[in-house]
Amino acid sequence: MPTFVLMTKLSPEVTRKMKDRAKIGRAWLQQVKKKCPEVKFISHYALLGQFDFLDIYEAPDEETAAKVSMISLSNGAFQAESAIAIPYKRFLDLTEEI
Repeated sequence: MPTFVLMTKLSPEVTRKMKDRAKIGRAWLQQVKKKCPEVKFISHYALLGQFDFLDIYEAPDEETAAKVSMISLSNGAFQAESAIAIPYKRFLDLTEEI
């Protein structure tokens, strides 16, 4: 399955509820698992910078990845950007094909 990266920026309203962050995060994860059961999460990170969170996951296709982003937006994310991730070794192999 392809690997995707989701970078999320929380809305100011959600940011003010930091003490509820674990509860909000669990609710988001449960919703993703319910609506996209084929998604397999690999890693979750909190970030200090332009985005608040980075999630790495596998999904069968771009449409499923879009659903994950839309679930984030519907649960208080101000911004959610998804990108496909190519393993570095495969990237190097692709450069040889150019």
